Amino acid sequence: MSGPQTPEHTLDAQGDSSLCRKDEDIREGTQSSHRMLGFSDALLSIIATVMILPVTHTEISPEQQFDKSIQRLLATRIAVYLMTFLIVTVAWAAHTRLFQVVGKIDDTLALLNLACMMTITLLPYTFSLMVTFPDVPLGIFLFCVCVIAIGVVQALIVGYAFHFPHLLSPQIRCSAHRALSRRHILHLVLRGPVLCFLAAIFSLFFFPVSYLLMVTVIFLPYISKATSWCKDRLVGHRDPPARNAEVFSFDLHEPLSKERVEAFSDGVYAIVATLLILDICEDNVPDPKAVKEQFRGSLVAALGAYGPHFLAYFGSFATVGLLWFAHHSLFLHVRKATQAMGLLNTLSLAFVGGLPLAYQQTAAFARQPRDELERVRLSCAIVFFASIFQFAIWTAALLRQAETLQPAVRFGGQEHAFMFAKLALYPCASLLAFAATCLLSRFSTAIFHVMQIAVPFAFLLLRLLVRLALASLRGLRHLRPAQPLRSQAPEEAQSQLLPSSC
Repeated sequence: MSGPQTPEHTLDAQGDSSLCRKDEDIREGTQSSHRMLGFSDALLSIIATVMILPVTHTEISPEQQFDKSIQRLLATRIAVYLMTFLIVTVAWAAHTRLFQVVGKIDDTLALLNLACMMTITLLPYTFSLMVTFPDVPLGIFLFCVCVIAIGVVQALIVGYAFHFPHLLSPQIRCSAHRALSRRHILHLVLRGPVLCFLAAIFSLFFFPVSYLLMVTVIFLPYISKATSWCKDRLVGHRDPPARNAEVFSFDLHEPLSKERVEAFSDGVYAIVATLLILDICEDNVPDPKAVKEQFRGSLVAALGAYGPHFLAYFGSFATVGLLWFAHHSLFLHVRKATQAMGLLNTLSLAFVGGLPLAYQQTAAFARQPRDELERVRLSCAIVFFASIFQFAIWTAALLRQAETLQPAVRFGGQEHAFMFAKLALYPCASLLAFAATCLLSRFSTAIFHVMQIAVPFAFLLLRLLVRLALASLRGLRHLRPAQPLRSQAPEEAQSQLLPSSC
């Protein structure tokens, strides 16, 4: 008899098996899709995030007041940004679902994926046309054409993978109803581009309908699910035919891959942090001629004039970093991401992508002090929505905590109160700062900077503060007068005298 295998032998066996699988893939001309999916997630997160650039670079001259026309312009651009950001995340979710169907890739599939990514990279340009020329339908038309092209390429990927079944995941490859699954997946891939095709047509003569159709693309999976629920309530639930039992659920009814949600989210946070320093590099490097003439050749004095800009940068970077820290802490305890959690995470990331706009507004305090109140309120609103949707992710996870969360952060878990405080800190701080500016509008800038400085220190002391709060609650509970013991029933008294069962 052979002796027990050592860990080294086990690792060697695993390494040999992985090498054998790689050799087999090479002989078949297929590859693992992990690296391609990582590249796609990184590119999609960059594209979704740089959508904010045309909004942040809205030119407001120092002579212009932050009046209603400027507020309306910014509000319109922010609304269009949110719509296009969410459409990009719909494309990312479709890409995620698609490669749950496709298990392996070959050179043709890799090239088709590159074509899909190239089309997606054109979306920020078409968005810039939309916000720069809001009354010209060409920008909307080109944006819709890009979405249609993305859907066509994804349909080609589906068709190619089903033509060569060895590329499919085992669930689909071994199904007896593979043709039915292909039709089902193509229907789900192409329904968004069909709506965008209609939006492109309406953009030529009545573009408000185009915006409505594009918003429908975002919420189409949820609309279809709500429609099915209402139909079941009105007509009654019908059992599906037996031949549909093995149809793969490609829609958003199944949880997304937790790893890809984390990768996409990390990409958005990283790009937002990078955009902040790019603005510093572009706008806050002194001109040599100005240094020589205005500051007598002193670079230190010239940099000192940009002090408020650097203060706004450090505060904005701390906000991005701590929001990522809260997101990381939450998903560290998440087992899987449900449909509702995915939608709330997307909405949170959309407002995180707006943080460069908040930086631009706070950096403008020194240039346009008369408009500081409106700019502070806009920045507080962006931070509030970015953080409150994070808190909503946790709330949605708690509704199904047995399958979505680790035991430590569930109700009654040892980390439950700490997670609550960590996710509630930024919503409470930004809401408090917004309310304080309503009462003390003269000190709005100071209030905002105090919030930016105080919240990082609160994060450092948060665990200690939570422990002190819990200890205080326990102390108050012990100070309450003791309740008189009720007379016990004879059966209860007798049961307490009996030994407990093993």
